[in-house]
Amino acid sequence: MAGEEVFMDVPAVVAMGRRFEDIGNILKSVAAALEALMTVLKATAFIGLVGGLAVERYLSQLKPVIERLSEQCTEIGGDLAASARAYERGDAMGSTRFY
Repeated sequence: MAGEEVFMDVPAVVAMGRRFEDIGNILKSVAAALEALMTVLKATAFIGLVGGLAVERYLSQLKPVIERLSEQCTEIGGDLAASARAYERGDAMGSTRFY
């Protein structure tokens, strides 16, 4: 391994990081929309539409998963951007973040 050089396509890594951050933001919006939908479904269940309550329960289990994916995608996007910046600066420790 000694003597091997590592090369990075910095623009591609930066673009990938942006895509992950965009996906994270989209998932955050989806989670917010689910929250609004769950509120409506709770209200319909209150006035007697019991099927809405079942759908609300299902969505309430799905929402934390989407929120976690949103956070993870945003984190990966930030890590990719930081790794690309470290590689450009010649920072050997920061650019090997994913090894």
